[in-house]
Amino acid sequence: MGARGGAPELARSLAERPKAIVFITVPDRVVTEVAEQVAAVESPRTVAFVHASGALGLDALSALQRRHAVGSFHPLQSFPRPRAPEAFRGIVVGVDASTTSLQRRLARLARDLGAHPRHVRDQDRVVYHAAAVFASNFVIALVDQAVALLEGIGWRREEAARGLRPLMERALLGALENGPTAALTGPIRRGDVNTVTRHLKALAAGPRRRLDLYRMLASITLEIAKEAGLEPAAAGRIERALTRDVAATRRRRQR
Repeated sequence: MGARGGAPELARSLAERPKAIVFITVPDRVVTEVAEQVAAVESPRTVAFVHASGALGLDALSALQRRHAVGSFHPLQSFPRPRAPEAFRGIVVGVDASTTSLQRRLARLARDLGAHPRHVRDQDRVVYHAAAVFASNFVIALVDQAVALLEGIGWRREEAARGLRPLMERALLGALENGPTAALTGPIRRGDVNTVTRHLKALAAGPRRRLDLYRMLASITLEIAKEAGLEPAAAGRIERALTRDVAATRRRRQR
């Protein structure tokens, strides 16, 4: 809930259901505002209020916590549009609550939906949510950049996405099933500095942010490659290639 003017109607409804859990499923920026609106109207103390934000702590519901148990229930899943309840099957749901009894109820609700509840403490929520962004939003950003590169050499967008899909699926499944060090392939894992250098030169002709992104991700990949057993000498050559002429490249692009 979250519509203005709806708090009195909600309170009357809750009076008839004193053991209800109310889910406040509004954008993060207005969770506290909605909580304050609801708190201004008398509701049975036995009613609990729960938000569905991944990044916000229980303090977002502090206005309600003076009289009620509060909690959070965050599905670790993407919902770009409404989805059937089956979308909860097999996923993790991050839960937390101000009382043990509410936390147990939320965990049971997650299991009833076919999900796996995981307690995420207030102090851990921002890092938890950042991990979710890395695993979803940033993956989408990488798909966009990979497709754009192929579009730049004449591929149609649909053709590029279709061609990259098997490669991405195999890489992702390999990393999740066997771990990043075992799944890593490619020129950095092989210590192929010549290919990395050619990539850098080709990308220097495009948007600066794409070259910077390649350097950043390549540096992270290099650390994984070291863990996987890449020889120190080869790692050193790649590291020098990634950092060589960075300032000069930026100066040329600013002219």
